[in-house]
Amino acid sequence: MGEDFFPTVDAGQIRLHVRAPAGTRLEETERRVDEVEATIREVIPPRDLDSISSNIGLPIFFNLAFVQTDNIGSQDADVLIALHPEHAPTVDYIRRLRRELAQRHPGNKFYFQAADIISQVLNFGLAAPIDIQVEGNNFNQTFPIALQLESMLRSVPGTADVHIGQVMNFPTLRVEVDRLKAATMGLSQKDVATSMLTSLASSSVFAPNFWLNPKNLVNYFVVVQTPQRQIHDLQTLMQSPITPQAGSSIRTGLLAKSNIVTGHTTPVVASRLGDVAEVSRTIRPAVINHYTVQRVIDVLANVDGRDLGGVSGDIERKIATLPKLPPGVAIRIRGQSEAMKQSFGGMGFGLLLAIVLVYLLIVVNFQSWLDPFIIIMALPGALAGILWMLAITGSTLNVSSFMGAIMAVGVAVANSILIVNFANDMRREGMNAFQAALEAGRVRFRPVIMTALAMIIGMLPMALALGEGGEQNAPLGRAVIGGLLAATITTLFVVPIVYSLLRRKPPVSHELDARFAREIGERLEPDTL
Repeated sequence: MGEDFFPTVDAGQIRLHVRAPAGTRLEETERRVDEVEATIREVIPPRDLDSISSNIGLPIFFNLAFVQTDNIGSQDADVLIALHPEHAPTVDYIRRLRRELAQRHPGNKFYFQAADIISQVLNFGLAAPIDIQVEGNNFNQTFPIALQLESMLRSVPGTADVHIGQVMNFPTLRVEVDRLKAATMGLSQKDVATSMLTSLASSSVFAPNFWLNPKNLVNYFVVVQTPQRQIHDLQTLMQSPITPQAGSSIRTGLLAKSNIVTGHTTPVVASRLGDVAEVSRTIRPAVINHYTVQRVIDVLANVDGRDLGGVSGDIERKIATLPKLPPGVAIRIRGQSEAMKQSFGGMGFGLLLAIVLVYLLIVVNFQSWLDPFIIIMALPGALAGILWMLAITGSTLNVSSFMGAIMAVGVAVANSILIVNFANDMRREGMNAFQAALEAGRVRFRPVIMTALAMIIGMLPMALALGEGGEQNAPLGRAVIGGLLAATITTLFVVPIVYSLLRRKPPVSHELDARFAREIGERLEPDTL
């Protein structure tokens, strides 16, 4: 039997991420996404396919605060696929697309992400349920380790879409400013960076300006930016003008009408990027991610065909075989697997605490340590029935099934109390332990059966996963039904047998009650006189 954090829900949505080679232009990425969409329409028949929506390139900056996306450049695209309500299993389409896309479009990288809101919340904003983070400030040390982990994860049964989240080979133009030459022209490093940022990304980044339309009262950005069509190669980039900021202390050179910049208190000579800097081609990480201040590289993996707990356990054993890590480098496992272990620890403690508290409560009620022990003999059968039912139905241990187990424990104890309490009443009438246990099982047979049957029938629709999203609560119903089926048998047969073997002496709780009543009456009698 496997372990999962929460049951998977077929929400009829698929979220596919397409990543072309690093540095691919937006137009080329769009062409490749069109081909991918054509393949999707071939795999998913029209009767099931509702719509396809593709988000290509880097989204607007404020969207990043509200929408989880792996788009970090023009080579990325998120493809959102919606299915009709009456559709074939979504996981089958995902598996077919995983095979077809890899065969038909070998130059691209594909992986699937959580599409429904429940899975996205459970992933805590991560792109996959399993996230192995390699921490370390030196990418020359951490990136080879990440590549090794990626190869190891591909060999673990049940993993899918294994990939490194970061793009480490993004084509980059490195601008090296000659500070001494820039200083002779009255420029600083900040002036060069600000001028290039304005030219390539507009002034809205560091000096936002707005215009309020008086007709509709809507604010609009007012920005300055060099048209992208005018910067089409390295030579035109080197001709970008570099000017000092207004009010800065500068030294002006020879003035000419072609290079005088207006808007300053004194004439300013506009230099060009090629006059103060050299540009070289290189590669670097497109995005540098941090977690608890440390730089991290994420090795992500989905789970397919296995439970999350089993896959996580195999991955941990694989990681344990790695040689000693360099100083300052650490490997941590995040995602659903980490949260699942913490949640299971709390739920297991809660189940144990519930059993202990129920036992202590019955001790107070029966004024005996033995009778509550006999009563909770129904719990091993209930727990066994829960595990058997989950195994038969193909369900996993998860938060829902744990909640069902706690519910089944309460009902099983209540039915067992009926048997033991009635047997004690028969002992007071003069029966021995065996006769009392037999009579309790016979007389209380119908109440126990009716109580369990009412609960089982009530849980059947939930256990059958009827309705939209019914898979989410199905393990809870199955755990309750399995626990009550086994607990009922245990209550009617095992508990009477244990009672006949252990309860040799007759119960004395009624004698204690009588003594307490007598002592209270004696204390109250002088007052009444």
